Amino acid sequence: MNFSLIKKINKMSMNKVNSMEQTMRWYGPNDPVSLSDIRQAGCTGIVSALHHIPNGEVWTVEEINIRKATIEAAGLKWSVVESVPVHESIKTQKPGFERCIENYKQSIRNLSKCGIHIVTYNFMPVLDWTRTDLAYTVADGSKALRFEKAAFVAFDVFILNRKGAANDYTQQELDRAAKYFESIGQEQKDLLQRNIIAGLPGSEESFTLQQFQQALDAYDGIDTNKLREHLIHFLKEIIPVADESNVQMVIHPDDPPYSILGLPRIVSTAADFEALTKAVPSLNNGLCFCTGSFGVRPDNDLPAIVKQFGDRINFIHLRSTKRNEFGDFYEDNHLEGDVDMFAVVSEIVKVMKARNVSIPMRPDHGHQMLDDLKKKTNPGYSGIGRLRGLAELRGLELGIIRAGV
Repeated sequence: MNFSLIKKINKMSMNKVNSMEQTMRWYGPNDPVSLSDIRQAGCTGIVSALHHIPNGEVWTVEEINIRKATIEAAGLKWSVVESVPVHESIKTQKPGFERCIENYKQSIRNLSKCGIHIVTYNFMPVLDWTRTDLAYTVADGSKALRFEKAAFVAFDVFILNRKGAANDYTQQELDRAAKYFESIGQEQKDLLQRNIIAGLPGSEESFTLQQFQQALDAYDGIDTNKLREHLIHFLKEIIPVADESNVQMVIHPDDPPYSILGLPRIVSTAADFEALTKAVPSLNNGLCFCTGSFGVRPDNDLPAIVKQFGDRINFIHLRSTKRNEFGDFYEDNHLEGDVDMFAVVSEIVKVMKARNVSIPMRPDHGHQMLDDLKKKTNPGYSGIGRLRGLAELRGLELGIIRAGV
């Protein structure tokens, strides 16, 4: 008997490191990227949501099982829900919000009954993720998502005409916005407005300009502290149900991670999330770790965030943004930009090894490129761009694991 070989195998088994579960977001039957496409990309898991159910209503077992059966028929697993939307009345605590919380609880119970145990959500007021340009051409000719500060300020001050908006910006920002606004025609102004308020993939709201202003008005008197109080109230209601149902709730950070349109932001830094964990200590009060959202702020140390909250990170978005001194940023290639992806993934590998888990990960916001430039795709969610990102991330992780980092 070869005892040295057995010893070597046992040592390898003891040192086995789990790899991230590879997933992609799928928006349902109308998504131009099919389940078959996602499976061919090498994914085993799907991240999806029931976007056809109105915000605040219960996700029934029947509806959940219809989506789950569709995914499983394609040879895949519904690994993560992204997202069960938090109704605006919960964020503002306007009349009727208690009913929405009770419905949310029931949706969690129903998802658990159907075998789905990771639920993503966010607590961003009015808008989810926000960009000003959905087809920004980068150097290689592919198209990326971009947030241009001057364009956003121009929308806020000159198109929306939000009361007191000018007080939220520096004179330099206002001057750049005025110059930008004067340089574009009506067609570009209309497109800018649509990009910001018409709803992006995964966003649950879409507005006219008048409706948008009314939605902003609902936050009069709600500052950072008050919105955080509302989120903590929501968590104190929801997390006990998640504990009973064995569901990991993971909050997505703000995107972009700073105040826009005079609205407070409360999940933009490590300190923000730490405040939530102190208020509601359960480990099911978890984090969707998004390198793109946190990475827009140079004061966020991404590897340190993984170390600090490794026991609460139960879903991962990997993407990299490239920022400049004016507050602009665009979605760069996954291994480029301002995110040190090697350092981040190295820490994630350590966390998974320590916890003996495989955390679901999806490559986020790929470029529109190659054949997809001729197709209509969801901004940020084309098939080939995400395939490139996944392939790069898969190789990076494998190299880190093999090197024993």
